[in-house]
Amino acid sequence: MPNMSINGVTIDDTFAEAFGMRATAIVITAPSRKWARQAAITMTGFATSVIGCGCEAAIDLDLPPSATPDGRPGCRVMIFAMGTDELQKQLLNRVGQCVLTSPGSACFAGLQGSAELKLGSALRYFGDGWQISKKIGDRHFWRIPVMDGEFLCEATTGLTKEAVGGGNFFVMAQSSANALAAAEAAVGAIGMVPGAIVPFPGGIARSGSKIGGKYKGMIASANEAYAPTLRGVVASELGPDINAVLEIVIDGETNDAVAAAMKAGIKAVIELGPKRGAVRISAGNYGGKLGKFIYSLKDMLP
Repeated sequence: MPNMSINGVTIDDTFAEAFGMRATAIVITAPSRKWARQAAITMTGFATSVIGCGCEAAIDLDLPPSATPDGRPGCRVMIFAMGTDELQKQLLNRVGQCVLTSPGSACFAGLQGSAELKLGSALRYFGDGWQISKKIGDRHFWRIPVMDGEFLCEATTGLTKEAVGGGNFFVMAQSSANALAAAEAAVGAIGMVPGAIVPFPGGIARSGSKIGGKYKGMIASANEAYAPTLRGVVASELGPDINAVLEIVIDGETNDAVAAAMKAGIKAVIELGPKRGAVRISAGNYGGKLGKFIYSLKDMLP
C-alpha cells in the first residue's frame, strides 16, 4: 500500500512495533488537585524508559472527588516494567519516597486483578509498630502515623501481565516549533484515553533511538536516519521538507488501549494540518521481528 495523505499530512505505509510488559496502577488523593498532582508528578519522575529508569510511569487520568475512594481530588498513576520483581520494587520505592512524604496524601489500588503487588502491606513498617490495620468490606488498608495526621494506604494493588509498551509514532515537520505543536496536540488527545500513558517529558521524546551503537556497552543510541542535521552524510529517512522529528511513545494497560491512544493522537495531528503542525507521520519498528504487537498506521487513521 502506498503512503496516504489526509488533510495535507502524509502517513507512511509502515507500522509501530510494541512489546508485552507488566503494569500496575494506583490512585493518589490529596486535599486539593494541586497536591494530588504534585505527589503523582513526583512519583513518576525519572520514569521515561525501562532502558535507563527501571520503569515507565505517568499520570493516566485526573479523577474528580466523585470517582475516588475517599471523596477527594485524585490522580490515577500507571507504572510499567519488564518483570514483576522490578515493578514491585519501583512501586514501593516511588510510593514510599514520593506519596507517603507528600502532604495530605492517601494511596489506593488503581487496578483490580487476580495477581497483586504489595503496597501498604510493605510500607506499613514505616509506622514502627504504631500502624493500624483497617478493613472496609473486602478491602484492606493501613493507617500509618505521619506528622500531619495519617497516611492511609491500601494493602495491595492489582498487577496485569497483559500490558503493552512501546506503541509509537513519529511527528515530522518543517520546523521544530511545528513539530512541537503537533506533538502537543497528540499528547492532549491521548490524555483523554483511559489506560494509556505517554511516559517521556510532557509525553514527547526528541531522542529517537536504535538498538545498540558503535560504542561498547550502549544499549541504545541516536537513530541517525531521523536526525535532520545528518541528512547529507547518512542514509536518511527524511525528505528536504523535514527539519524536525518528535516521537510519541505509548504504554497501555491493554493492546486495545494502545491502539485507541495511537488513533486519538494521530487524528489530532492530522486535524492540526501541515501549516501549523506535521507534514508527515511515520512510526518505529524492528521489522516485525522483536515485538509481539504490531500497529499498522493505516489501521490507526481517522
